[in-house]
Amino acid sequence: MNDIIRLPKDLGNAVKRARKDIGIKAIAIARHSGRSRDILNRLERGEDITVSSLMDILAAMGLALRLERAGLPTLDEMTARFSDLDDEDDAP
Repeated sequence: MNDIIRLPKDLGNAVKRARKDIGIKAIAIARHSGRSRDILNRLERGEDITVSSLMDILAAMGLALRLERAGLPTLDEMTARFSDLDDEDDAP
């Protein structure tokens, strides 16, 4: 698992993918983390949650964070990040 996480949405997708790969149900993570299932769902959707909630959920999943230099985003990352912008906004 070497996901590059630059946005909350990226984090949410990575947590959801890890949860499914591990085979743990959301309700079990909620119970083991002491957080509500709604908090986990918000995290997986890329919405704001507290850092302490994030850490509790990751610990319940047996995961940890690692910080490293970001470097420049790849072309694929930039395309994915800005693909939802409407080209019509640039029209005169």
